[in-house]
Amino acid sequence: MTRRVATTLMIALALALPFSARADRDGFNDAVKAIEQFYHVKHQNIPLLARAGMKAVKTAAQIRGGEYKKLAEAGSVRVAFFEDQTFNSHGQIASFKSAMQTALAAEWSALVQTLTPKDEEQTYVYVRDAGKNFHVLVITIEKNEATVVQATVAPQILADLMKTPDEMGKALTDEATTSDP
Repeated sequence: MTRRVATTLMIALALALPFSARADRDGFNDAVKAIEQFYHVKHQNIPLLARAGMKAVKTAAQIRGGEYKKLAEAGSVRVAFFEDQTFNSHGQIASFKSAMQTALAAEWSALVQTLTPKDEEQTYVYVRDAGKNFHVLVITIEKNEATVVQATVAPQILADLMKTPDEMGKALTDEATTSDP
């Protein structure tokens, strides 16, 4: 199956879900809660000053262009991070994947799910319709840190990101959590 066909199928699946069913739940908070409950950890939000700084970063990214422009064109970004904590599934990484799918499946369509049980590394990328744009939810978990990023992206930005689906989660997470464009 070609990438274009796969991309079209994934977007069609996202659009097939009734919008009213998706509107009453928040995948970002659901993902954060699932991580907290499974791993017994607590997330940290971006402090107020950092959020104000993100607006400046966004403007600078628009000026700089290129890869940095993707985040600047996103429109809105939400970030929760978990630092200096232990993410050990005790051999139950598949159970966590199942819990995440249960929490998000009704409103979100999975695009990428990678698990490396030996290293306790996981990446999940979900998408859902947001009118003329798409919400993209990226969850990355490593041994001592995790990040949840939700961004609103234009269809063209989503298509560009999907050209390299293995890199998409990392690209959005890196752009959303980097303060120096």
